Amino acid sequence: MNREELQKMNIKDLRVKAREVGVNAPTRLKKDDLVEAILTIAEKPKTQEPAEKRAKPRSPRPAAKSSAKTKVEQNEAAAPKRKAPAAERQTQGNVQLEAKKPAPRMGFMGPPPQQQVQLTATHGYVPRRYQQRGQPNAGGGQSGVRNDQEEQRTGYQPRFKRNEGSYNKEYGTYNPAVPELLNGGECGDAEGILDIHAEGYGFLRSDNYLPGSRDVYVSIAQIRRFSLRTGDWVKGKTRPVKEGERFLAMLYITEINGEPPEAANRRIHFEDLTPVYPDERYTLENDNSSKDLAIRLIDIIAPIGKGQRGLIVAPPKAGKTTLLKKIANSISKNYPDSHLIVLLIDERPEEVTDMQRSIEGEVIYSTFDELPEHHTRVAEMVLERAQRLVEHKKDVVVLLDSITRLARAYNLTVPMSGRTLSGGLDPAALHKPKRFFGAARNIEGGGSLTIIATALVETGSRMDEIIFEEFKGTGNMEIHLDRKLSEKRVFPAIDLNKSGTRREELLLSQKQLEGVFTMRRLLSGNNSQESMEQLISMLAKTGNNDEFFDRLQGWLNIWEKQGYSAGR
Repeated sequence: MNREELQKMNIKDLRVKAREVGVNAPTRLKKDDLVEAILTIAEKPKTQEPAEKRAKPRSPRPAAKSSAKTKVEQNEAAAPKRKAPAAERQTQGNVQLEAKKPAPRMGFMGPPPQQQVQLTATHGYVPRRYQQRGQPNAGGGQSGVRNDQEEQRTGYQPRFKRNEGSYNKEYGTYNPAVPELLNGGECGDAEGILDIHAEGYGFLRSDNYLPGSRDVYVSIAQIRRFSLRTGDWVKGKTRPVKEGERFLAMLYITEINGEPPEAANRRIHFEDLTPVYPDERYTLENDNSSKDLAIRLIDIIAPIGKGQRGLIVAPPKAGKTTLLKKIANSISKNYPDSHLIVLLIDERPEEVTDMQRSIEGEVIYSTFDELPEHHTRVAEMVLERAQRLVEHKKDVVVLLDSITRLARAYNLTVPMSGRTLSGGLDPAALHKPKRFFGAARNIEGGGSLTIIATALVETGSRMDEIIFEEFKGTGNMEIHLDRKLSEKRVFPAIDLNKSGTRREELLLSQKQLEGVFTMRRLLSGNNSQESMEQLISMLAKTGNNDEFFDRLQGWLNIWEKQGYSAGR
């Protein structure tokens, strides 16, 4: 075939022709190159292999297997002529190949039995074995723990197994370095309220529940170990300050909320406790308050129970702070086991000093010259502190002055929600004050949180009126102070018609309850102000409330003769 005939063929036929004559990779060549390659092969001398033989298709795979089989047969025939050591080496090689097989997912099972015997005899190697999950251990012990003989021989002990007798009861720690540090005089005592940051670590606050220079660092490991939360009172030992550190660090903890540290892991969170109506009363009257008519009057018309949520609604200069102070003194004297906290928000500094000197209890404050963020932070810490105590089944009383100013502070700090109520109040600013006030509850099974807060009215501010309206129906006890009585210098200036306690039958005896109902019917007439003055004079003539209820029926008969009606 000449060049002209090849040029007339298309590229597909040329490639077929090229494969027939033996051109390598004809699909990679162009048409002219294919023609040149075909002609070059065709002009080779006749001594070379003919094209028909080169174009012969490859032999099928079975033929290749048969040739391989022939080679194997030849090797087997020559195998008996090899020496014996070679056969032994081949056997050892097979064992090594078996040992190199990938281990199953259940874990490493150790060398083969033959190698185990050799290694144990020569080097004292004992393989570590693992087993599948859920299957019993062949040795009869726990999975992953060596037997006693092996522990005695090697001295091995698991990492989680402590030596017996290493726990130091006096210092409450397993760390042997702690007694050495304490005996060397390098450690100190620390206590405070825990404030946990978002990163997980915390600090013990000592000054007014806020950050200060005397704070103590508490690590994440200690917080997780004892399930600590913000508001816990923690006591422990501190280690010396290292170079570059600003604060002391807690070495180990000895008490949490006055109890052993292990008790913190068993407590139930405040949110999971069951609230019930107050059924146990805080009696404010005592031997020293027989002449204090305000305390005796509260016991009669608005009794306070454990877990009460009360409001003292008062205009300016009506005596609300003084009334709050008297309640604090009575509770601290009559119920020393109850934990009393007085929270003063946006208050005058001299009022803070007077409160600190007048009562026995914690006084936490944020004066009016502080930032609103300072007010809100103090209130949140007090709430957390009270909740942690209730989780330990303790009775807590929080007296707040005032919830109106706390709502004002939140109105300046919360992000704007886009809506504004009358007076410039953001609706989102009322959530956290309501959360604070709503935390008051009596816990089923033990513990209670009582909150008595003051609310301002008649201040001329529309915002204060809106705040009071929002909290008006949330409490279960209210004491209203009357401006007209305070202007006449009649104290306590309590409005009997508006003041009272819900479900008061749970707190008063049957005799007291009947006397209160009779008195309220009498004072519900038109001359309520004169009736209030008459009631105060009756209280002044008796030494205590029991004597008052005994003589009440005789006074009611006298009043009816004078023209008063009990409304029966």
